[in-house]
Amino acid sequence: MNAASKHKSLVFSGMQPTNTLHLGNYLGALKNWVRMQNEMACLFCVVDMHALTDDAGYRKAADVTHSSYEVAAAYIAAGIDPARSPIFNQSRVPQHAELAWIFNCVARVGWLDRMTQFKEKSGKHKERASVGLYTYPVLMAADILLYKATHVPVGEDQKQHLELARDIAQKFNNDYGVPDFFPLPEPVITGPATRVMSLRDGSKKMSKSEESDNSRINLTDDADTIAQKIRRAKTDPHPMPSNHNEFKGRPEAENLINIFAALSDEKAETVMKRFAGAQFSTFKNELADLAVSKLGPITKEMRRLMADTAEIDKILRASAEKVEALAEPILKDVKKIVGYLN
Repeated sequence: MNAASKHKSLVFSGMQPTNTLHLGNYLGALKNWVRMQNEMACLFCVVDMHALTDDAGYRKAADVTHSSYEVAAAYIAAGIDPARSPIFNQSRVPQHAELAWIFNCVARVGWLDRMTQFKEKSGKHKERASVGLYTYPVLMAADILLYKATHVPVGEDQKQHLELARDIAQKFNNDYGVPDFFPLPEPVITGPATRVMSLRDGSKKMSKSEESDNSRINLTDDADTIAQKIRRAKTDPHPMPSNHNEFKGRPEAENLINIFAALSDEKAETVMKRFAGAQFSTFKNELADLAVSKLGPITKEMRRLMADTAEIDKILRASAEKVEALAEPILKDVKKIVGYLN
């Protein structure tokens, strides 16, 4: 029996409030979160503390505030029910930062040195990167383990960070002689389009930070904009493929088929059979209609919520109170284990 199975099943996941969420965030995460809340207990966080590690010119207080509300609005509009699955912003639960410091003293420099995402984001000027960016994965471990979460939906780019969270949990349990105090959280890999690629370059992941807005479909885009971006998406001169063997050297075709499959809850093979040999223009028209029908209601509800953020704020505050009640007893036990005075 693994460590996670000895603890009550609980999902924890979150997104950074940096720039506008897009189709990749919806298909890779939100759509699956909505399904998962019907299967086990879930906590969904707006990780605003992590947002401060972003060194882009974005990092302004007003932008963090606006984006935090917008991310929460996207959670709600996509179908997450805060009455069942608390939606809260990380900074309102101070136990995240407290546990992160303790974990900073458990984690090892060598472990963090191996984190590829830090290397990618810091580039050639590692010495200029913030300490927060370097210890980002430690805070992520605290986010998860503060609630003894057992399952974490992650994309490929976060797998290594979850492995680090498992290492930290295991080392804490071993160092302090408390076997299985923390679970070893398991990754949850979901769905056919968990890695949605750019509409302008099928070899690159769809990203909030990509310079061209035409590379992604934002959850705030209106119907006309969504349809226009899909119709202008990069393709190739060949007809639609009929099987996976025909994907070779055609990343844009593969990406669009995977997007259609994920939006329609079908297998990619089913989509290929339907459109095999057709021109991309025909396929794109149907994909545009499908995307508008699925994303339109989400965009509409996000706009309603963002028109008066008081409703969002009420949900965030109430949820923060709920999760703090879960976190505080666990942190109290941790403090006792490490020897803090009560």
